[in-house]
Amino acid sequence: MASAPELTSRPRRLWARFDGPGRLAGVDLARGLAVLGMLAAHLLDIEDFVPRDPSSWLDVVNGRSSILFAVLAGVSISLVTGGTRPIEGSRRARASARLALRGGLLWAIGILLVLTGVPVYVILPAYALLFALSLPFLGMRPRSLFLTAGALALVMPWIQPVLDAAPIWSGRGGDELASALGWHYPFTVWIAFLLAGMGLGRLDLRLLPEQALIVLAGSALALAGYGLALATVPLTTRNPYLAAVLTAEAHSSGLGEVIGSGGFAIAVIGLCLLLCRTPLRWLAVPLRAVGSMPLTAYVVQLLVWAVVALAVLGDTSDLWGIRALDLFGPLTLGLVVGCTVWVLTVGRGPLETAIDAVVRVVVGRDAGTSPVR
Repeated sequence: MASAPELTSRPRRLWARFDGPGRLAGVDLARGLAVLGMLAAHLLDIEDFVPRDPSSWLDVVNGRSSILFAVLAGVSISLVTGGTRPIEGSRRARASARLALRGGLLWAIGILLVLTGVPVYVILPAYALLFALSLPFLGMRPRSLFLTAGALALVMPWIQPVLDAAPIWSGRGGDELASALGWHYPFTVWIAFLLAGMGLGRLDLRLLPEQALIVLAGSALALAGYGLALATVPLTTRNPYLAAVLTAEAHSSGLGEVIGSGGFAIAVIGLCLLLCRTPLRWLAVPLRAVGSMPLTAYVVQLLVWAVVALAVLGDTSDLWGIRALDLFGPLTLGLVVGCTVWVLTVGRGPLETAIDAVVRVVVGRDAGTSPVR
């Protein structure tokens, strides 16, 4: 039987891991918002955004939540590969192997989720490919990462319509290939979001000036991207190609979306970092708990969806049927409460722990990470 000091020290250790100096509360908060935003986009029937109609403002979650998730992936990659000081030599090689294996495991989990038949575009296969694509950029400093991300953001939306029209997608096995590559989140464009996040992760995210600059830069990009889409509407009405390139529509990979929603994601991360400098960090503990185990939360929401849909509707692919069940409220509450209890009583998320255990067995322990995560 554990002694009294041991019983009291375990909760303290768990809390120190969750809220100690080695963790960025604002990043966890942003992750939590991204996970719940994707859940809302999946399960709620949301009207198109109309500025004068507050009931439509929830449309902000469409597309932007998944982009926020991708930018945060880049932040996480930088944090575990040295933070402000990118690791070098054998340490980087070890970190690259770990990231590659994590990507492979994420891809396998993503394919299993696709096989459940739940009618959502599962982001994990794309997420896995982005992990692999991050490897050549691990040694870059923030300026180089931001410049590369910016160049890709400006160029790839002009090429993406051509890639989307390739015969391979409409041919035999095209749908399966698209699912395997996560093509609804095309890595050809989304690598820009990942690199932007990596650039953020190479900054000292604990500093107030850095946090304020992130908010300002993200807001400026959002205004520029959405403003571009609005200003170019006359050019796109009779030109399908320009309409596809310049749009800011969710999941379009258009220039307006890439710049506008990418900037929006950056601004959200900065705002979350600023909010967690205030007492609001305590009110945000439940959301931060979700964000501390984003993979577990994302997978659980889709598995619960599949089980409920199969049990009640007899069909996991019935989107309108599952939305009619009003599953969003109970599932959100369950995730928030479950993650909070888990963090405070067990610690790290179960899937995060399992993947780390596999990586540790195959590759070994991480030899050179930032103390901040």
